[in-house]
Amino acid sequence: MTALHELAPEDASQLGRVLHRASRALCEVFECDKTYVVLFAEWEGFAHLHVHVIPRMAWFARAQRGPGVFSLLGVGSSEEVPEDERDRLALIIRDAIRAT
Repeated sequence: MTALHELAPEDASQLGRVLHRASRALCEVFECDKTYVVLFAEWEGFAHLHVHVIPRMAWFARAQRGPGVFSLLGVGSSEEVPEDERDRLALIIRDAIRAT
């Protein structure tokens, strides 16, 4: 699949449930106000749907909200969340998704 409209209705329904569970888990784990769901499906060499579910934190500056959230990418290594902390958070998120 390289486009959302190409999904069979059952698959689209399942994707909706997955996104709902992921969004709920992120809101629970990060106590965020909401989540952003972004779908890409056109990068050369990646012929699939690629979805990001991004927690929108209360502390985001106005410029970091909406599409501006991508300004948070590409920060220097001193500003990145350390890999071991990312791994720890991923496990917590995984468990929260499973619990929903």
